[in-house]
Amino acid sequence: MPRQSVSVRPADAALPVLVRARPFGWLLVIAGAVAWIASATLVLERLELYTNPDAQISCDINSWISCGDVMKTSQAAIFGFPNPFIGLVAFAVVITTGVALLAGAELRRWYWLGLQVGITLGMALICWFFTQAVYVLAILCPYCMVVWSMMIPLFVWTTVRNLKHRVIPAAPAVAKFAADWAWVIVGLAYLGVIAAIFFKFMALIIPSNA
Repeated sequence: MPRQSVSVRPADAALPVLVRARPFGWLLVIAGAVAWIASATLVLERLELYTNPDAQISCDINSWISCGDVMKTSQAAIFGFPNPFIGLVAFAVVITTGVALLAGAELRRWYWLGLQVGITLGMALICWFFTQAVYVLAILCPYCMVVWSMMIPLFVWTTVRNLKHRVIPAAPAVAKFAADWAWVIVGLAYLGVIAAIFFKFMALIIPSNA
């Protein structure tokens, strides 16, 4: 029997590449896996601190870049347990969704709405923790920053995917704008994060004489 070539589904043919089922599935798997590994590493490091509060963990570089110092703050456990445990569960769902898409699953609208809500809440939590880490604590956690960097494209492209597939009701022009400018939005978000960190920590290094 001749081998059949993999073709784009008719329903996906008119969609931007990254909004189609398989490419979007790969995005979920790759970004979710990177963020899950970072979260798992943070969990292991936090367990190490539970057993030895004076331990120096792998991402303790100096007084400004230290996961250990961040873990000891109230912001690192806003629900009464370490925040990375949320990532272990949430990113496992993201990875599983991606694998399901790669396997050819057709997920219902209610599932996509639930995923959108979950990723949006996750993005809100990331934004809050970013402001706390940079502007309140003035301490950066490298593994946390890995999670931040993965959440930005996950949030943007999940929203674009749901707009283009009409999971989120919106005018076609809105969905087209979001799809056309998605990577620009991701890039601007990265630039905003880098600029905020740069100016904040430069102000700490070179205090104002005013």
